[in-house]
Amino acid sequence: TKIRAERLLIRRAIIIGCLLGAVSVAVSVSAHQAEKQAEPGVSAPVMDFVPPPAGSYALQFIMPAPDGMVLDVQGKARALSTFTGGHITLLGFIYTTCVDPTGCPLAYEVFNSLKAKILSNPATAARVQLVSLSFDPLRDTPDVMKHYGGSHVNKRDGLPWYFLTTRSPKELLPLVEGFGQDVRVSVSKKDGRVVRELSHVLKVFLIDRRGMVREIYSSSFLMPQMVMNDIETLLLEEQTAARK
Repeated sequence: TKIRAERLLIRRAIIIGCLLGAVSVAVSVSAHQAEKQAEPGVSAPVMDFVPPPAGSYALQFIMPAPDGMVLDVQGKARALSTFTGGHITLLGFIYTTCVDPTGCPLAYEVFNSLKAKILSNPATAARVQLVSLSFDPLRDTPDVMKHYGGSHVNKRDGLPWYFLTTRSPKELLPLVEGFGQDVRVSVSKKDGRVVRELSHVLKVFLIDRRGMVREIYSSSFLMPQMVMNDIETLLLEEQTAARK
């Protein structure tokens, strides 16, 4: 156990060092550029099969959603649990400069499509929220996240969609590790400039109102109707529990 603990500490130190060491070579991204990235032009995937209807299956309890400090678009420090409890939550890790069509732009488009579906039923909309959390705090400041969210930042449309970041890689690390979201940092030269790049495997988490992760979607399974059925399954589960 002592060796495992030492390895964990070394791993954490290496990850933090890589993220912090890249600050001096990071390419700055303006809020305007970030807002352009928020219009990915990526279509949500279309299913070539019919998913099981909502309520015909059960979603497993995978793990408690980890907690830590995040920043909202106003720069206010708040516990992540503020955004993962009390509602059914769909949470995805993103970074605003991602251009991989099977990565963050896909998550953005699926969230956008789901929002339209959910808003068609006000009773459902009152019990669901969306969260986009950046794992690139060096570039994704609260102001950049605000521009990335655009009109979705306005919660008055009936469905909250929160755009969050963290103060530093050090505060981000427990969340990334807790959710099992791997992120790799590389530094390379492009057009004579030193460029810091991130790579990751897309993961989106469905969290129930008690803060338990109930489903994890990769890009292959992040389809609006499938996610919608899972959300409705959790809503039916809540109704059944309330009647007991």
